[in-house]
Amino acid sequence: MQLKSKLTGIESGGVFVVMLNSQDAAEMGIHPTDRVKISNNGREAVCIVDISKSWVNRGQVGVYKEVESGLMIKAGDSVSVSASGAPRSLEFITKKMNGARLNKQEMFAIVKDTVDRKLSDVELTAFVSSLHFNGMSMDETVALSAAMAETGKTLGIKGKMILDKHNIGGVPGDKTSMLVVPIIAAAGYKIPKTSSRAITSPAGTADRVECLCPVDLSIKEILNTVEKTNGCLAWGGAVDLAPADDMFIKVEYPLSIDPLLLPSVMSKKKAVGATHVVIDMPTGRGSKLKTIGAAHALAKDFIELGKNMDIIVNCVLTFGEQPIGYAVGPALEAREALYAISNMSTPPDLVEKVVNIAGALLDLAGEKNGKDLAYKLLKSGSAERKLRQIIDAQGGDPKIKPGDIPVGSHVAEIRSKTNGTIWWIANHDVVKIARAAGTPEDKGSGILLKKKIGDAVKGGQVIMEVYAENDRKLHDAIALVETLNPVGVYARPQDRMFIAKFPDGEEHKKFFVLER
Repeated sequence: MQLKSKLTGIESGGVFVVMLNSQDAAEMGIHPTDRVKISNNGREAVCIVDISKSWVNRGQVGVYKEVESGLMIKAGDSVSVSASGAPRSLEFITKKMNGARLNKQEMFAIVKDTVDRKLSDVELTAFVSSLHFNGMSMDETVALSAAMAETGKTLGIKGKMILDKHNIGGVPGDKTSMLVVPIIAAAGYKIPKTSSRAITSPAGTADRVECLCPVDLSIKEILNTVEKTNGCLAWGGAVDLAPADDMFIKVEYPLSIDPLLLPSVMSKKKAVGATHVVIDMPTGRGSKLKTIGAAHALAKDFIELGKNMDIIVNCVLTFGEQPIGYAVGPALEAREALYAISNMSTPPDLVEKVVNIAGALLDLAGEKNGKDLAYKLLKSGSAERKLRQIIDAQGGDPKIKPGDIPVGSHVAEIRSKTNGTIWWIANHDVVKIARAAGTPEDKGSGILLKKKIGDAVKGGQVIMEVYAENDRKLHDAIALVETLNPVGVYARPQDRMFIAKFPDGEEHKKFFVLER
């Protein structure tokens, strides 16, 4: 059937969708969520169908933005529309829903159809949910990881040894990559670090680094940067590495489930060509991994998956019960990273974490006493010089100073209500407050802690500052501070016995952390 295109101007979230008039659909035997093949000047795509009685007239097809750009359709174009069967991958999704195991070919078919936008949101939700409820064998995890890497682009960096690191997330203020990458690059090893933007956190590595230089680099620009400096700090979303992961995340986030952590991380490491990887696993109350036992179990899976993908993996368990350093929020963290790498200010927990992770990577590369070498490169200024080379190669100002990075002009001081010692800092509450202040969209917003766990404080002393870019968001953040009480200050250990009572008239929702 030949139909005239009508541009909807609507984005469908990545899936190819068109809208048919109900009478045209009935004539073709098409129902909602069925598929049709759209052809235009030699280009074609299989699209999922919406049906309307009034928005499109008979003889028209409503074209969503993804179809418009993918097939280069203009308003009023005559396009061919014909019924198309469901992709075979649906059979494999149903198989997994029924608890069966999938082989390599079946996993690849699902991922390929996901990337080709042939699966609807409902079908992707069914697949991700089946992984959550039925789990995956290691063979399935390997197959899914490989398929996710193979259906996207790869960097193709030359070299026998490519190093990389990944943080599984869950702890705010973790600007570790901004120091680890230049340390490894200064040691003479290649480390093409591609990172995410924030999903549920106040800042992803890409958000932080963007305060220093551009991060949305093309593959060619990444290769040039690595060739010049040995490293890069780029946004992975700009280069289409393991693109199925972004589509799966859109399902995981609203459902608050994360069954694809292992394949998500390792497919991207495979795509950048990593041969040696250190996984940073923050552990403890308020982090993703609550116990050392849970961390050990996940570490074993990462190491086994790495062996199956020809990647040498080492996992480092780190303390995850409070923010890393003092700053939370893109600009504040970028400032703190610059202070730390230039030795103007060195938050001890940040430096300790950085040299341990960089040291573990250097140990994997064959260096002796990797931690000592990492510390030397940091303290000697070699890492700072390398970071500034990377900033320059990515199009930023290599002479940038911490004070050059603007932060929110609306600031509130939060004071302790009593004398005592800080016994805990609730990571989840810090995240909520920082996001209420405007992070990560407002790069200058966030939190600057003045005290950490174990520090003594006096009543009336400032324990944190909240930054925002407008009064409304600052007011919202301050209200949350009063409600959540994110910092526990007690005079004596026994004062910690009472925490809360239930029910207390408030709705308590589980805080879901999803970071890549």
